[in-house]
Amino acid sequence: MTLSAVNTIWVLLGAALVFFMQAGFSMCEAGFTRAKNTGNILMKNLMDFCIGTPCFWLVGFGVMFGSGTALFGWIDPLIMKDYSHILPAGVPLWAYAIFQTVFCATSATIVSGAMAERTKFSAYCIYSAAISLLIYPISGHWIWGGGWLSQLGFHDFAGSTAVHMVGGICALIGAAILGPRIGKYDKNGKPRAILGHNLTFAALGVFILWFCWFGFNGASTVAMDSDKAIKSAGLIFFNTNLAAAVACCTTLIFTWLRYGKPDVSMTYNAALAGLVGITAGCDAVDPLGAAIMGVVFGLVIVLAVEFFDKVAKIDDPVGAISVHGVCGALGTILTGFFATGVSTEKGVFYGGGFHFLGVQALGVVSVMAYVAVVITIVFLIIKHTIGLRADEADEIAGLDVSEHGLPTAYAGFAMLPDTIVADEDTVAVTGDVPVAEAVPVKKMPTFNEGTEDLPKFTKVEILCKESKFEALKKALTDIGITGMTLSHVLGCGIQKGKPEYYRGVEVEANLLPKIQLDIVVSKVPVRKVIDTAKKVLYTGHIGDGKIFVYDVENVVKVRTGEEGYEALQDVE
Repeated sequence: MTLSAVNTIWVLLGAALVFFMQAGFSMCEAGFTRAKNTGNILMKNLMDFCIGTPCFWLVGFGVMFGSGTALFGWIDPLIMKDYSHILPAGVPLWAYAIFQTVFCATSATIVSGAMAERTKFSAYCIYSAAISLLIYPISGHWIWGGGWLSQLGFHDFAGSTAVHMVGGICALIGAAILGPRIGKYDKNGKPRAILGHNLTFAALGVFILWFCWFGFNGASTVAMDSDKAIKSAGLIFFNTNLAAAVACCTTLIFTWLRYGKPDVSMTYNAALAGLVGITAGCDAVDPLGAAIMGVVFGLVIVLAVEFFDKVAKIDDPVGAISVHGVCGALGTILTGFFATGVSTEKGVFYGGGFHFLGVQALGVVSVMAYVAVVITIVFLIIKHTIGLRADEADEIAGLDVSEHGLPTAYAGFAMLPDTIVADEDTVAVTGDVPVAEAVPVKKMPTFNEGTEDLPKFTKVEILCKESKFEALKKALTDIGITGMTLSHVLGCGIQKGKPEYYRGVEVEANLLPKIQLDIVVSKVPVRKVIDTAKKVLYTGHIGDGKIFVYDVENVVKVRTGEEGYEALQDVE
């Protein structure tokens, strides 16, 4: 075989881009989960690739691309046999091997998001090896290795089914066997919103994935040395981008109408849904078809996330089942409707009849059934041997510390407390305490009891909206307040507010972010402080805040040792 430099470079560039998708998945999954599990998520995404690479080299590549039978390739440790029957024109074996390795790792890493925050790390490593050794390679052989589906004319250009749906089905089975995170559902089965801790991470991850998808889909032409290949690559790039963008626009409008506001995290999921869905037919549909498919993905992703969350009660923190499983299968089937006949049979909407659509549907159902059976066996074996789910105490504390001895992935940063806990029966407080057990209240003398004419110190504690801080600080400074202490707190009063939604689930707003401003005054009249704060904070709506006033016994300035009135004065 004559080697082609341009084809080899194109395949290697695609491999590098698909490898970098691991960074995108890491950021996306970490952002959509809680801070106490960040290190665990990052570690799983690293090990997906590091475990999958030798497994695919030792077993997976031969099973997937060996010319054994229509169902199974061959066992070829270290990739020693002849693969000339499957190699693209001008591409050497090892270039093609690394290209397929990164695709295998992508399929494996999809599962980590759906099973996040409650899976034992050791169990996850075993799963990762299993999918790379046999699960992904066998169905991949059917589709890309010359197996029975490819012989029927099944078309999955870059892996909506072969990569994404396989990972999505594994995610579905794994999340179902694991059960939901502690506190995800109340006693009545109603889902609670568990917010991701870092939307910036999630957004960065999605943009990395979008960028890398041009290599994922585009480089799957595995050639750039002919006019046909060049023309095809241009169409693939355009369709890939268009489907994702249209899906985002559709979800934005749909969630705006459905929840009253456009849902940020769901819209980012829509970008991935569009990318996953168009992957099967990006070379076979025209831009109009890609745009229509994008609309479908943008609607379906919202409904799918809500279905698994509210109806099926399968807890998927990042939406991996809906993005990869549902939209991967749907995109493959829709190719049977929208294919123009350029690289496949014509789809239903282009006069091709129902044969091609039937083949697409058969492929999806067959791969789905195979993966579901095998991964169920794998997860059940893990569950009944080393255990699949982390202990309750470890889950509540966070897998970072329990699985990796990592106190926090954000050393030096204060994190909001985790308010989601397991439902427990509460004990009614009656107030009936035996006299012998009651704590006596005693009047203790103050440090300056017996003295006269001492100045009075008063602590004013102001709870208000974070957005009002700057205006409040300026107003208090203007009346002579020179010292204040600010704390970020969570609290609740009578404020209910308009319902807010996160990924289609109403957010319980009984604990709201506020600021607490503490001031100790003596020289400035307390009433003046109160009136100033009221004037700045007042809007007439629930949630304006509260002001508490306390007596203060003494004030001590540590630097000078001064006490009382002098300790409050800023005199050099």
